[in-house]
Amino acid sequence: MKNDWKQRLNVVYSTNPDFKYDTADDFSEEATLPAERQNLIVAIDRKSRAGKQVTLVKGFVGTEEDLAALAKLLKTKCGVGGSAKDGEILIQGDFRDKIVEILLKNGYKAKRGN
Repeated sequence: MKNDWKQRLNVVYSTNPDFKYDTADDFSEEATLPAERQNLIVAIDRKSRAGKQVTLVKGFVGTEEDLAALAKLLKTKCGVGGSAKDGEILIQGDFRDKIVEILLKNGYKAKRGN
């Protein structure tokens, strides 16, 4: 049996012999929607970035691996840096029109935000 007492801290003792404790690692990621069912919004953001512009792609539904793959595609097509986390892709600079064009070409439903 796996000794996982550190993961069970702050758990109250149970006298039920059939009790099974579920750890936080038991969650499953949301399955990635097909490209034609994704509703992506491409917007610009300047808040809390020292006045620098970044392009945000919001609304992606899927796994972190698929999000990272889409971010890599956009970064290489635009020739700039960026990151992908929490369901958002951040691209450095104002590339809204170019990113919408790339997403539409790859079968995604995308529209330009602000």
